[in-house]
Amino acid sequence: MPWVKTEMCTGCGTCVEECPTNAMSLQGDVAVINDQECIRCGRCHDICPEEAVRHDSERIPQMIDANMQWARRLMEKFETKEEKAALLERLERYFKMQSKVAQQILEKLQTL
Repeated sequence: MPWVKTEMCTGCGTCVEECPTNAMSLQGDVAVINDQECIRCGRCHDICPEEAVRHDSERIPQMIDANMQWARRLMEKFETKEEKAALLERLERYFKMQSKVAQQILEKLQTL
């Protein structure tokens, strides 16, 4: 899913004009993407003169950090080593399940 790095966006509106589904708009001086309308065609990536429209892969470190912060907040709710160990096991199962879902989606996309 593309995203706009706001500090790079000059608000020129080129991406807004070129978006085939009107998923792009300007809010103030910054382009924003309506995820529900975006068809992931890549035009915004290609057309942005400032390269402010970015790829999700750049956000992987932030996503990992956010999940680790979430896990730490959960961990603070438990007091004993046993409770904390049980939480870690549940979190591992959760993220393994998420990984399986992603892998199966990747496999099924090949059938489209």
